Amino acid sequence: MIFSSTAAVHPLVRAAAPEDAALILQITLKAWRDKVHPSSSVFRETVGDVAQQIAEGGGCILYIADAPVGSVRFAPVPGAWEVRRMGVLPEHRGQGLGLALMNAVVAGALQREVPELRLAVRHDQSSLVEFYSGMGFALAPEIEYAHANPASPPPTVMRRKLAVGGA
Repeated sequence: MIFSSTAAVHPLVRAAAPEDAALILQITLKAWRDKVHPSSSVFRETVGDVAQQIAEGGGCILYIADAPVGSVRFAPVPGAWEVRRMGVLPEHRGQGLGLALMNAVVAGALQREVPELRLAVRHDQSSLVEFYSGMGFALAPEIEYAHANPASPPPTVMRRKLAVGGA
């Protein structure tokens, strides 16, 4: 499945496969380096971990002029998809590419009639709460994030309800 955006740079987003795990891990590490604390579990992930996550859920890779510059993963949880590890390379930020990635996840979720998306914002990335709020996510303090890093304070959980099945 391929999605495009109206961003001036004309990104192309394609569905990821487990075979893309090394590329996605590389993008994620470059995107998250110098943005999150070194204690983040992202820096302990392996290609095998990423391949398993994609096989169990899914992911997307964003391209600009045939160059991979962003990625996102998602996983099924009861009644929702959890959006994970979204990132755009630093030199490509500020161009609406995060929104293009999220739009691809939303489109996939709607196609599969997933009623809700959830995500977690690290305690040291509080500015992302506003970023995701702009994409229709709302704070969901009643939801406990299942993959919280025990070495870090609990993340801020957000949700976005989707209109599926004619709702």
